[in-house]
Amino acid sequence: MRAFKRVLAVSALTAPLVIGCAGLASAQEGLSADFGKGAFIANQHGAGVAAVESAVSPDGISHADFFIWADDNGVSGSFTGSGASWSNG
Repeated sequence: MRAFKRVLAVSALTAPLVIGCAGLASAQEGLSADFGKGAFIANQHGAGVAAVESAVSPDGISHADFFIWADDNGVSGSFTGSGASWSNG
């Protein structure tokens, strides 16, 4: 019974390590990271939407954010975007 508990404990401790190493190995094949967040509102004062997005990939990096608001005074908004790309060849 003691041997079984030891095997179970060692397995429980090594499984995350093995999974983590597999994740690192696959990350070397192609880096990719993304982030995005958005919001929307509509009420008696007006309506609007806003968002921000960022991405990193083997082809480059990018970032964008914007908002649009409409009310009794009209429609307004703003956009900002930036990025860089490169060839992996």
